[in-house]
Amino acid sequence: MRIQFATFGSQTIRYAECGPENASQAILLFNGIGANVETAAAFMGQFRGTRVITFDVPGVGESPTPLFPYRYFHMARLAAKLLDHLGINAVDVFGVSWGGGLAQQFAHDFRHRVNRLVLAATSAGMAMVPGRVHVLSKLLTPKRYSDPEFMTRIGPEMYGGLLRENEELMAEHLDAISHSSPRGYVFQLLAISGWTSWHWLPRLDMPTLVIMGDDDPIVPKVNGQILVSRLPNAELISIECGHLFIVTLPQETASLVEDFLNRNDVSAG
Repeated sequence: MRIQFATFGSQTIRYAECGPENASQAILLFNGIGANVETAAAFMGQFRGTRVITFDVPGVGESPTPLFPYRYFHMARLAAKLLDHLGINAVDVFGVSWGGGLAQQFAHDFRHRVNRLVLAATSAGMAMVPGRVHVLSKLLTPKRYSDPEFMTRIGPEMYGGLLRENEELMAEHLDAISHSSPRGYVFQLLAISGWTSWHWLPRLDMPTLVIMGDDDPIVPKVNGQILVSRLPNAELISIECGHLFIVTLPQETASLVEDFLNRNDVSAG
């Protein structure tokens, strides 16, 4: 990963890239809540001939926490500024979990910059079937990102899938996590408070792939069916894992994405 910093106005962000800078195809990746760029490294590295870009949202990883809370549309604008900084006009957009909502917002606000859209382990926001209450309650605290022992204890039940039994995978995920500020985590929660894409999803007409985990305690896979029912040009794939399949099955997930992109060879605008 090539890691650098860029400043836009009063906000500095840390961003990362994989793949050749002169690649004809680029993917903009929006990560999950509290997740720094390193947590997506294995997944990003699977796209050998594609330029993949992601960034620590403000308050996560090494991007400083802003003074005031923000909404998804603020982060969509920030992402657009990053693309401008990198000299990239149009991209394929990949969003996972919290980042899946941001991916939808970016596709809505900057339709002309989005070729194709991939939504992983995510939902339409407030218009969703919620996960298990005792699991969702653990999402309200950033402790899982600052206390490895706590994460080791609650991770298998929280994320499901292969993490239920594979301690090595959980340890690798923990190694990639860097501490985020508690205020930054709260700001991410506030960004999605009351948000939904339900009413404008039919306007997202780009080819869209929705990938859901069969054993996802946080975002049940029925939410993928809800997304596909609202999106005019979407398909749904289930993967035999839990919520963090881009971490536990990076190669398999990337193969699904690449197959989808190859079958839908279009350009924005």
